[in-house]
Amino acid sequence: MSAGDTLDKLVVFLAKRDGIDKLVKTFQYVSKLAHWAAESSNPGFAGRAKNWETSAGLSRKAFRTGRFLTGLNALRRAPGEFGALAVLANAGEMVYFFFDHFTWLSRAGVLDAWLARRMSFISAFGESVGYVFFIAMDLIMIRRGLRQERKLLRDGGKDNEKEVKKIRMDRVMRLMATAANVADLIIGIADIEPNPFCNHAVTLGISGLVSAWAGWYRNWPS
Repeated sequence: MSAGDTLDKLVVFLAKRDGIDKLVKTFQYVSKLAHWAAESSNPGFAGRAKNWETSAGLSRKAFRTGRFLTGLNALRRAPGEFGALAVLANAGEMVYFFFDHFTWLSRAGVLDAWLARRMSFISAFGESVGYVFFIAMDLIMIRRGLRQERKLLRDGGKDNEKEVKKIRMDRVMRLMATAANVADLIIGIADIEPNPFCNHAVTLGISGLVSAWAGWYRNWPS
């Protein structure tokens, strides 16, 4: 791939709201790790890294304004073959993005600061519920794909190469989605039930980068 092609794809990627979100999320969690690494040895740099993390986090919340409508629209449609799983997943996502607006406004100083913690808890709870069911649906589809792939290879061999390739690509994308959702679930748990493992800066930083880069891979133009 030429440098020109890469630049063209980068322009397309950054033109999408999800593309900008993944880039800024990378900034957010790289700066979190930088703050942790420099906190004792270089307090001045650590403070600047913390400011960058806070700014990136608030910016991402602003970018997601109105995003709860995606979950609402999904709930309006028939749940399809997954039924209750799809309803619960999309309802959780809708709650997450809706209450995230109030978390953002509270942390930005528009609403009372005490609301931030409460809104963040509700948002993280909805987020975590949604991720659990999105993960379940992706794992179900991965298992189905493996069964279908084995059947195609057994029945047709080279005659089914195109279909097998399509199944494998779908599996890669679903594995990326699962990795991102598991990582974000860890971040959500850190907000709901603070604990030494999930709330450690390294755990949060690595989880955030896994989520960002898996999302980057999924949204990168083909």
